[in-house]
Amino acid sequence: MRIVDAVHCGVLIALLLPGAAFGAEVNAAKAKRPAIQSNRWQEDWSGLADPRLRTQPLDVLKYIRLQPLDPGNYLSFGMNLRERFESNDAPGFGIGGREGDSYLLQRLQFHVDLHLFDTWQIFTQFEDVRAFGKDVIGPADENPLDLRVAFLGYEQQFDRGTFFARVGRQEIAFDLQRFVSSRDGPNVRQAFDAVWAEWDATPWRFKGFISQPVQYRHEEPFDDISSSDIRFSALRVERDVANGSLSAYYGLYQRKHAVYLDAAGDEERHGIDARYSGHEGPVEWDAEGMVQFGTVGEKDVMAWALGARLGYTFDDLAWTPRLGLQLDGASGDRHAGDDTLGTFNSLFANGSYFTLAGYTTYANLVHVKPSLTIKPSQALTLTSAVGLQWRQTTADAVYVSPNIPLAGTAGQGSLWTGYYAQLRADYAINANLTAALEYVHFDIGDSLRRAGGHDSDYFGAELKAAW
Repeated sequence: MRIVDAVHCGVLIALLLPGAAFGAEVNAAKAKRPAIQSNRWQEDWSGLADPRLRTQPLDVLKYIRLQPLDPGNYLSFGMNLRERFESNDAPGFGIGGREGDSYLLQRLQFHVDLHLFDTWQIFTQFEDVRAFGKDVIGPADENPLDLRVAFLGYEQQFDRGTFFARVGRQEIAFDLQRFVSSRDGPNVRQAFDAVWAEWDATPWRFKGFISQPVQYRHEEPFDDISSSDIRFSALRVERDVANGSLSAYYGLYQRKHAVYLDAAGDEERHGIDARYSGHEGPVEWDAEGMVQFGTVGEKDVMAWALGARLGYTFDDLAWTPRLGLQLDGASGDRHAGDDTLGTFNSLFANGSYFTLAGYTTYANLVHVKPSLTIKPSQALTLTSAVGLQWRQTTADAVYVSPNIPLAGTAGQGSLWTGYYAQLRADYAINANLTAALEYVHFDIGDSLRRAGGHDSDYFGAELKAAW
């Protein structure tokens, strides 16, 4: 048995053993244990200085006090393991001769988190990401033994606010991660080699960074790179308001040798984004829009995208049903051969924002998705949805994740792309272990069928463990 396999088995067995103390409740009079977070560097385990909170196996490694320094000086270890089986009978709707495939996606991550003087943080995370049995391996599928995150962080409190800074390889995500995300849906998450600065003077917050997005390669260990060929920088402001928040940012995306259906060359794309989110009683909302302008080669860019999620939760009914409505739109290139490129660049979009199947992305899109979510128990969440999809213009192609135009669709057929049905179940086994199932059936329209496509089915089963 390989060492990696042994580690996988050990983690899962420890998390599933009935006698393990995972999820054990601490007396209400005591402080609470920190929750596991998607970005592991945001966790603060200094509370385990109180020995009464050390209730779980291996807590001796979650908080190692650096004597004789104060409790805020500590070392913490952690691990993530995600196993996901996927079956997709028609990637890209089968256009271009792509055949169905079934495979196992595996993501193993290990991190070391050092905190000093309640001011400094050195966070390092390694990963080994594999795609067993997958016919076509892309940069978001595999990343054998490589550096995931490594940065030096600084935090200093002042009378008027708190200053944060990070330098190194790190994850960057905004809001619902429509356009800037850690890309948790695909097997390989997205990181950036960046310099980040933030000033938090609640209710105002100001953030800015310059970065080179990491480009993932899977030929050899430790071969990931970033370079000036792709750059992304942003300045952002946030403001808390009654029952919600407002935010806006300016982003600059630069890429050498970019290729679109109707443009090619060096890309310099400016984006201005605004978002308003909040809730009042049973109603919650999240609306965001972005306009893009700039150049690709000798062509000007003028593009846009909109996204909104609305929800109403019936708290007084059994299973607390929630009715949701998702609306999305993104521009396409309306006139091939002219001096303007209208195709929206979805930047670093979340690969699971629409569904895990990857049948939809923010480019030449109109998308309407009503949904129903229920909670039969505190641990179980069930979601059903139907998505209706059109192109914004027939002059441009149908795009699938991550911004791939489907051959034979540009300038052909009607606006109607098709509709899909989605069923999803999420189950929190305990604080450290979750499971999920997702099924998507996409019924395509005549435009995709004439391009050689056919109806598609996706199934995914996932188990995530975090320590």
